[in-house]
Amino acid sequence: MKERDVMPADLYLYNTMARSNQKFIPRHPGRPVKIFTCGPSIYDWPHIGNYRTFLFEDILERYLQYLGYQVERLINFTDMEDKAIARANELGISLQELTTPVAERFIRDCEMLDIRLPGTIARSTECVDQAVVLIKRLLEKQAAYRHKGDIFFDPLKFSDFGKLFGLDMSRWPQKRTRFRKDTYPGLRWNLGDFILWKKKRPSDGDIYWKTELGEGRPAWNIQDPAMITKHLGRELDICCGGIDNIYRHHDYNIAVVESISGKELAHYWLHGGHVKVGGKKMSKSRGNIVYLSDLVSRGFQPHHIRFFLLYGNYRRSLNMDTERLDCARGKIETLRAMINRINEHRAPAGRTTTAAKNLAGRLEQDFKNCMNDNLDVKSAFDQVYINISNLLDFAVKGNLNADILMVARKSLARINEVLKILY
Repeated sequence: MKERDVMPADLYLYNTMARSNQKFIPRHPGRPVKIFTCGPSIYDWPHIGNYRTFLFEDILERYLQYLGYQVERLINFTDMEDKAIARANELGISLQELTTPVAERFIRDCEMLDIRLPGTIARSTECVDQAVVLIKRLLEKQAAYRHKGDIFFDPLKFSDFGKLFGLDMSRWPQKRTRFRKDTYPGLRWNLGDFILWKKKRPSDGDIYWKTELGEGRPAWNIQDPAMITKHLGRELDICCGGIDNIYRHHDYNIAVVESISGKELAHYWLHGGHVKVGGKKMSKSRGNIVYLSDLVSRGFQPHHIRFFLLYGNYRRSLNMDTERLDCARGKIETLRAMINRINEHRAPAGRTTTAAKNLAGRLEQDFKNCMNDNLDVKSAFDQVYINISNLLDFAVKGNLNADILMVARKSLARINEVLKILY
């Protein structure tokens, strides 16, 4: 989309770090807004809950561009972690053989859902050298240390540790505890030192790298910082992810990068809520995971699914069932039918009313007023729905001339560049 000639409107985003809506102010005005959005771990197929997170991030990027900002966004593939390595070795295949079909399916699914991916998708396996650079710097600063060939980060060496979550450091154990796994189940805090580098072990098979740190591989906790600093630098405007990342992961990223840079990693932290099935979070143990292909096979088109996942507050959990999906399908199809009638309408050359003119003129302003309130897609959509319904009434009654109709059509096209569900 071409840059707008107007100055960006005031956009407010809910900043997890501040626990409040804050006016968005670029870190470096006049430069591209830098956004890091946590991508999928590609050892297994992403489910519909993952795509809700990627969709709100897509809306964020599109809306910033709608307001006139340039955006430099990075998304990543985590293609090297404990679970991926264990599965590849179990199947007797390489990491690449395991992760390539998952990455390809993710890209196809994003195309189906109109999720625009950035030109660069970083991969953990392609940023090992950068991870080594960061770990060496942390060792020099004594924020990290070696233990039996592994390298751990000591959170007590970073004064702001846990600031995103709001961790009560008075609970920190007196005795040193180390956590070696890449990930741990559930929303829990590991009160101890987290691993940065894993020395080569027999269970890794042939999956390891020869580096200045020895033979081994970067742990999950250093992989995002490596990809961020390699592609975007040490200072971001916005960092996004699912709500699970508020536990451990994003605070680990903050601790690693800020220990080196001495500067704030990101000004704004945005987190998306879960998709639930039957009121419960999707999980393999419950057997309630839903994939995009499942919904398509049930007759839902991609724009129905995109709309369902967007129609609500991205921060809150979303319960999914057939009734709610059918309701969303009916709502978006009704609006699309009205827009088609507007676009196909043959308006007279001269006749219109002041009310119709004002309504067409404020289509975008009403949309922005809603979206500026922390990307309130639900209110924005509802306002578009009401305005289009009223415009259609004017058109049917012959009170909407061709010039005003063209204004409405152009506004709808610009709005659709953000929502990607109107046509």
